[in-house]
Amino acid sequence: MRTWTLRRRLVTLTTLVGVVLVLIAVVAATVAAQNRNHLDTLLDKTGPLRTSAQGLQTALLNQETGVRGYAVSGDRNDLVPYTEGVAAEQRLVAVMRPLLDDEPDIARQLDRIEEQAAAWRSSVAEPVVSAPDVATARSFITDQARQRFDEMRASLDELQRQMLELRDTVAGKARETGNTLVFLLVVAAAVIIVAGVALLVSLNRVVIGPVTDLADQVRDVRAGDYQRKITGIGPPELSRLAADIDAMREQIAADLSEVGAARERIEWVNGQLQRQAEELIRSNRDLEQFAYVASHDLQEPLRKVASFCQLLQRRYAGQLDERADQYIAFAVDGAQRMQRLINDLLAFSRIGRATAGFTEIDLDRVMVQVSSQTESAREYAGGELVFHDLPTVLGEEALLTNLLTNLVSNSIKFRRPGVAPRVEVSARQIGEEWEISCADNGIGVEPEFADKIFVIFQRLHSKDAYPGTGIGLAIAKKIVEYHGGRIWVDVDATEGTIIRFTLPVIADAPTDDDTPEADQPPAQAEPTHDTTGVKEVAA
Repeated sequence: MRTWTLRRRLVTLTTLVGVVLVLIAVVAATVAAQNRNHLDTLLDKTGPLRTSAQGLQTALLNQETGVRGYAVSGDRNDLVPYTEGVAAEQRLVAVMRPLLDDEPDIARQLDRIEEQAAAWRSSVAEPVVSAPDVATARSFITDQARQRFDEMRASLDELQRQMLELRDTVAGKARETGNTLVFLLVVAAAVIIVAGVALLVSLNRVVIGPVTDLADQVRDVRAGDYQRKITGIGPPELSRLAADIDAMREQIAADLSEVGAARERIEWVNGQLQRQAEELIRSNRDLEQFAYVASHDLQEPLRKVASFCQLLQRRYAGQLDERADQYIAFAVDGAQRMQRLINDLLAFSRIGRATAGFTEIDLDRVMVQVSSQTESAREYAGGELVFHDLPTVLGEEALLTNLLTNLVSNSIKFRRPGVAPRVEVSARQIGEEWEISCADNGIGVEPEFADKIFVIFQRLHSKDAYPGTGIGLAIAKKIVEYHGGRIWVDVDATEGTIIRFTLPVIADAPTDDDTPEADQPPAQAEPTHDTTGVKEVAA
C-alpha cells in the first residue's frame, strides 16, 4: 500500500464506493418500482372499486325502493328510482369489470351479485311493474322476495369485505416497500459517510501532512536558505514533486550569481532608455515648436506673394499673352494652396498646445454649429445632414467642432457623381466609451487604405479630382487622441464611408439600460421633423 500512488488509492476507494452505491441503487430501483405498482393499485384500482361497489349497493336499494313504492301507490312516477337504479347498476358494473382482470375471486363475487340481481328483477321487480293493478302488484311483494333481496345484500357486503381485504393487503405491501426504500437510503448515506471519513483520514495522512512538511521546507528556502536540501515523504507523486522543487532550488541558487550582474545591466539599460525618452520628449517639443513657428513666420511673406500675384492677375489680365496669364494663374493657385497648407499645419501644431481645459460639451449643440459651417457646401451639393441622440462629453468645444466639421465636410466632398450626399452622425455607449459614427453614402474607402487616410498630407486622389490639403483627417485623429479616444474607418460598411471615433463617458453619468452591446450595429434612425430628439438639416 505504501508504494501505491495517490491516484491509485483514490481510484480504488472511488470504485469500491461506486460499486456498493450502484448495487444499492439497483435494489432501490426494483423496490421503488414495486412500491409504485402498489400505490397505483391503491389509487387506480381499490379506491375506484370500493366507490363503485358502494354505488352499486345504492343502485340496488333504489331499485327495491322504487318497486315497493309502486306496489303501494300504483303511481308510475314511483318507478323512477327503479329505472335509474337499473341504469346505474349497468354503468357501475361496466366500470368495475376492467379493474378485476387480475382479481378472479372478486370478479366471481360480482358475477354472483349480478346473477342474484337479475333473478330478483325477473321474479319480483318485473312482475310488479307489469301487473295490471295494485292488488296484483302487491301480491308479488312477499317474504320470499324480501329474502331474495336480503341474500343479494349479503353478497354485496361480502364484495365490500373482499375489496377492503384487497386494499389492506396492497397497503401493507406498499408500507413494506416504503420501509425498504428508507432502509436502503440510510444504508447509502452510511456508505457515503464512511467513505467520506475514510477519504478525509487518508488525505490527511497521505496528502495534507506531507504537503505541509514540504511547504515548511519551501518557506525556509524562500526566506533565503537556498542551500537547504528539500526531501519529500508520502506517495510517489509528492516524492517526485519534492525532487523537482529541490532541482529548481539548485537552479535558482546557480542563477543567483547571474541575477546581480543582470540587474546591473538592466538598471544601466533603464537609465539609457529614460534618457532617450526624455530626449524624444524634448525633440517632439522642439519639432512642434518649429512647426508652429515656421508656419507662423511663413504667413507674412506668403501673404505678400499671394497679394502681389493676385494684383498682377487683376491688373494685367488680358494685357499679356495667354501663356503669361496662365503662369500668373499658376502662381496665384500655388500661393493659395500654400496658404491653406500652412494654415492647416498651424492648426495641427496648435492641437494640445494652448488649452482652455475640458468642460462638458453637448455634441447636439456642437452639431448645430457644424451644420451652420457646412451649410453652403450642402446647398451646393443638394445634400442633407442628420444627427440625433448625441451625448454630452468632456472636451474643448472648438476642437470638437473642428473634428466634426472635418468629418462632415469630407463626407460632402467625397460624394458619388449624380447622388445627393447624405451624412448621418449618431452615437451609442459601449462600456465606458461613447462610440460616435459619421456615415455617408459617398465613394467609400478601400480597406487597404483605411489606415493611410489618417496620415498627414496623405491623399488617395489627385487635387484636381478632390481639392484639399490632405491634413483634415490627420487633424481629426490628433483631436480624438487628445481627448483620450481613437478613430478608425469601418471597413465592413456596405455603402459609402463610416468613420467611427470614441470619447470617454463622463464619470457618474447616468447610463441607458437599453444601450446596445458592442457587437451590435447602431440603430439607423430615419430623418424626421418631430421633437423626439432627431434633427435633420437639408439643403
